[in-house]
Amino acid sequence: MPNITLKNIPPELYTRLKQSAQANHRSLNSEIIACIERAVSSQSLNTDAILNTARSLREKTANTLITDEEFTQAKNAGRA
Repeated sequence: MPNITLKNIPPELYTRLKQSAQANHRSLNSEIIACIERAVSSQSLNTDAILNTARSLREKTANTLITDEEFTQAKNAGRA
């Protein structure tokens, strides 16, 4: 398997990579590979399609009111 050596990584970038690796339960090497994969495989976003979806969802929920308490309960239930 090919190898790459990274040099002159800014300290703040190194720290963020380590934190991200820890948060994702990966080694630093695996985190860097995941970041590179995302960068080279990312596709341009179709903003018109995203906006149309958002508008459609907004129309469907326009008459549905939710309280802050209900929202917090639903949000916390999804984290369990």
